[in-house]
Amino acid sequence: MSVEENNRNAIIGLLTDKASLKQDIADYSQEIMALFTETMRKELTSLEADITDIRVRMRMEEKGKYEFRIFIGSDALIFQLHRNVFRLPDENPMWKAAYLKDDESRGYFGIINIYNFLAESFEQNRSNDPGYLIGRVFMNKERHFMVEGKGQLGFLFRDLQGSEINEGIVQRILQIAMAYALEFDLITPPYEMIQEVSVMQIQHISSNLHVATGKRLGFKFGTDNENVF
Repeated sequence: MSVEENNRNAIIGLLTDKASLKQDIADYSQEIMALFTETMRKELTSLEADITDIRVRMRMEEKGKYEFRIFIGSDALIFQLHRNVFRLPDENPMWKAAYLKDDESRGYFGIINIYNFLAESFEQNRSNDPGYLIGRVFMNKERHFMVEGKGQLGFLFRDLQGSEINEGIVQRILQIAMAYALEFDLITPPYEMIQEVSVMQIQHISSNLHVATGKRLGFKFGTDNENVF
């Protein structure tokens, strides 16, 4: 067999195995994202029945099959399904577990990212305002999952081998994410950050203060190692 034929066979093997694996995970991840969307609709309906103050934000915006946004109180939570499938990095300690050592393909995941912003950042089109990644849901080929994140999202859902997603689990993740976001308050920015403004900012101050406003600094993934896989 020639070198070219060997190369072609290797490519065929990769397409048959790895490409198909990733497509299976991507298809399943879309099913789970749809479950998140439907469960969020139900959860908001239940919350609205008990919130009588019409000033309290309580709405949902669906942005297609890969994203939805909820506006709850002063917060916005963005749920986004990444379009790609990812493999855990080689240095991840989870590769030492028998579950992944026995079948490397179990270490490939679809990921739903959960971001927290201020609701006013969207309503006032404050494009400079930061948001924060507060959780990530990982889903593999066997429909098992794990979550990394802040607060309870960082430790309640870590058993990849023993956990499968269902509507009850999704509801719990949604509730925890909402509670985490609502518990964090707007922090006054340091004086040094706002003592200097531009002419353009002054001209627009009557309608919008163009100073980046975030709830809290220092809890992005990557700035601490508390719950990072």
